[in-house]
Amino acid sequence: MEYHNPVLLHPTVDGLDIKPDGVYVDVTFGGGGHSKEILRRLGPNGKLFAFDQDEDALANALPDERFTLINENFRFIKRFLRFHGVKEVDGILADLGVSSHQFDVPERGFSTRFDAGLDMRMSQKNDLNAYRVVNEYEEQDLRRVFFDYGELKNAPVLARTIVEARRDYPIKTTDELKDILKKYLPEKVRNKILAQIYQAIRIEVNQEMDVLKEFIEQSLEILKPGGRLSVISYHSLEDRLVKRFIKNGMFEGEPERDFYGNFSVPFKTIGKLIVPDEAEIKINNRARSAKLRIAEKI
Repeated sequence: MEYHNPVLLHPTVDGLDIKPDGVYVDVTFGGGGHSKEILRRLGPNGKLFAFDQDEDALANALPDERFTLINENFRFIKRFLRFHGVKEVDGILADLGVSSHQFDVPERGFSTRFDAGLDMRMSQKNDLNAYRVVNEYEEQDLRRVFFDYGELKNAPVLARTIVEARRDYPIKTTDELKDILKKYLPEKVRNKILAQIYQAIRIEVNQEMDVLKEFIEQSLEILKPGGRLSVISYHSLEDRLVKRFIKNGMFEGEPERDFYGNFSVPFKTIGKLIVPDEAEIKINNRARSAKLRIAEKI
């Protein structure tokens, strides 16, 4: 399987502050780039557990006795680590979003470049796919998906257009969806709006926001005090959740303050926000929107 260079490889692994005999988790294994670097820094007694729900990633499993690959969604990180006898770890790495491999396989339906069936599932075991979202969701639910996950101001008209079109025949392919919405895709911003539409449907199909929330909350539980969390996000919805939870342990609202106006925080932010330099973006265009945040459990 063809997988591209891992994004922000060294800063992300540096952020984990690897202990040679530590236990680490890479929850987005993909092509194994980050995992290989973690293993390179681990000693003979170190352990690395990796998660990937995509069956395609299993072909990249690393032949190393310190390494275990778990073919599951990382929303179940706590459950499956316990299955392997692990209750706490020294560091967790997450490279969120869609892998380059998934974008580059036309039949997966993730890319705006190819015509394909409406799928967009990160795991083929999932029942919900893009076809069902586009053809079965009520108009108000489609509107919610486009507004909340695509941040599209014209979400109501997009939802209404889809509902009207599917009365005549089911919308089966990505090209059919593009054709139905073409009047709302002016040439100058066509690619940008299409990307927002695809992102919205993909996030709904894979429950990405719910998965991210569950993962971060469990990370706090299983990290040792002083353990590190390195998270790369690719759009503002993800980054906002990560930033807020690191800052105050909540995704929404404000934490309760004591008499003196202080509140306890679960993490200490390590360094500043890290983004790729021009050289990395030139080599790997996927890196252009990446944002890395590193935190340490207090």
